[in-house]
Amino acid sequence: MVRFSIAALIYMVVQAVMFGIGAVLVLATPLQTIAMQLMPVVVLASSIVSLPLSWIVAPRLQARYWRSQKRNSDFISGPAQPI
Repeated sequence: MVRFSIAALIYMVVQAVMFGIGAVLVLATPLQTIAMQLMPVVVLASSIVSLPLSWIVAPRLQARYWRSQKRNSDFISGPAQPI
């Protein structure tokens, strides 16, 4: 239940990043000539891709994940802060 709650909270953030990547790919390449047709696809694709990504990222935001890994942090999360 906790993982689902965290995933739901970060879903919109992940979706915004994925939409931004897709929008830049469409608008900054020769695909801009058909951008009006591709932007709805980008919106739908970012919504779908964000679901599993937020589910994968959610456990990394819990302290018990790092305790089970027997590590303080990694490259993505940055250095561990003393409590």
